[in-house]
Amino acid sequence: MNEPLVTTPIANDPLAPAVVSNSEEPAVLAVEQEEPVAIARGASLSETVAKLRRSDAGSRELECLAAGVYFESKSEPLAGQLAVGQVIANRAESRGRFPSSYCGVLTQRGQFSFVRGGRWPAVNKSSLQWKNAVAVARIVAADLHASNVGKALFFHARRVSPGWRLTRVASVGNHVFYR
Repeated sequence: MNEPLVTTPIANDPLAPAVVSNSEEPAVLAVEQEEPVAIARGASLSETVAKLRRSDAGSRELECLAAGVYFESKSEPLAGQLAVGQVIANRAESRGRFPSSYCGVLTQRGQFSFVRGGRWPAVNKSSLQWKNAVAVARIVAADLHASNVGKALFFHARRVSPGWRLTRVASVGNHVFYR
């Protein structure tokens, strides 16, 4: 019998959670008016990213999540990009500790150094790094791959040592993650 497949019924809601199905149909990820994409459960992160690469994130919320992934981790391995995206999503889901949207989390004053006055620098949306960030954002939003950082809410680059009194959760790529 085949492994269960992840089915993401998000035709018009890119933030809807994924559900697990025993159907032999491939998982379907559909964002707004885009063609649905089939993703088999158990596909590697790199395979899933390859299938979900796009220049257009599909919504403002996914664009914000992709911008966070892009500016914080575009040169990282995909697992590091996924971990950064997961922290942004965890913050949005934290119920009161942070804003409840990806855009709110990203533009919260003093949280991300690349954001100035609620805006971030221009992005070359035809670059592979941006397309990967969009794919990672879509993966995080649809909960298609587990991240090694669990419910982490904070991270910093390895090159700094902020002296936080938080519980260290993981180290992925060039970042250290905490809850």
